[in-house]
Amino acid sequence: MTDLLLLPGDGIGPEVTAQARRVAEAVAPDLSIAEALFGGCSFDVYGTPLTDETLAAAKAARAVLMGAVGGPQWAGAPRDRRPEAGLLNLRAGMEVYANLRPALCFPALADASSLKRHLVEGLDFMIVRELTGGIYFGTPRFIEELPGGGKRAVDTQVYTTAEIERVARVAFQLARGRRNLVHSAEKSNVMDSGLLWRQVVTDLHAREFPDVRLEHILADNAAMQIVRDPRQFDVLVTDNLFGDILSDAAAQLTGSLGMLPSAALGDPGRPGLYEPIHGSAPDIAGQGLANPLASILSLEMAFRWSLGRPEAADRILAAVVRALDGGARTRDLGGSLTTVQMGDAVLAAL
Repeated sequence: MTDLLLLPGDGIGPEVTAQARRVAEAVAPDLSIAEALFGGCSFDVYGTPLTDETLAAAKAARAVLMGAVGGPQWAGAPRDRRPEAGLLNLRAGMEVYANLRPALCFPALADASSLKRHLVEGLDFMIVRELTGGIYFGTPRFIEELPGGGKRAVDTQVYTTAEIERVARVAFQLARGRRNLVHSAEKSNVMDSGLLWRQVVTDLHAREFPDVRLEHILADNAAMQIVRDPRQFDVLVTDNLFGDILSDAAAQLTGSLGMLPSAALGDPGRPGLYEPIHGSAPDIAGQGLANPLASILSLEMAFRWSLGRPEAADRILAAVVRALDGGARTRDLGGSLTTVQMGDAVLAAL
């Protein structure tokens, strides 16, 4: 069995993944690592962003570390074969339904945030995003011609009790190891799927997690609260669409999208999918400007959640903190280090 499968992907993906690989080899020389094409680069070679072989390799590995996918050169590809479709199919195929996106402000970067220091210093909360349901996967979905001219587009938001329960359970379990508070975000005031979400989370809380404090919040209010007083949150659980939006907003609080990792988890025993939350950034690809820390921190999460090596995860996290405390900065953080030089700084801190 492969321990770690790397899917570097497109744009800056290969650049940042290469630095994560260097760190993995340094902290765990015995780790078995494999690599495969995924995303647009896979489409160019195989005509599909996710081959059956790559999906099988991902399901057989203990953890999968992605880079990023997509770019303007694939905008004309059929929708079901675009890099982004490959990502959705990978998540569905691996059955990873709980996306963990930490919003952590490192002390050395408190002034890099777009918010004032007193709002973000010490920030540490986790967004748990449902990942394989909701409007990104619901059917029917189509664009149709209207008889009188123009078009009509339909996307369908669908959730079942089981889908909501399993991701909410992850959030409650996480909160027990943190500050014991869960905010559940939806739009129960205008959406039936949001109303069901609130009902299911409320029932699960009463049955299994009465010791955890639960607060319901409308998703639009959650967006406002994230920029007004982000430290009020501990664990925030929400659906696929709202989680996509809220986690990107939370990312900016930490100083840069280049700083935030993510983990996508399924049932116990299944491999996890780990990826930086930034995109492929085609405008800077190949220039050595990308910040690799989100990829390195995604690797840290893989060691912690899927590879069963918390001591290696602790070493990686401490090395990132030391590198930042020592002044290591890529361009997005106001510095001048290249992608490789930032990797060097983390390795030196190890």
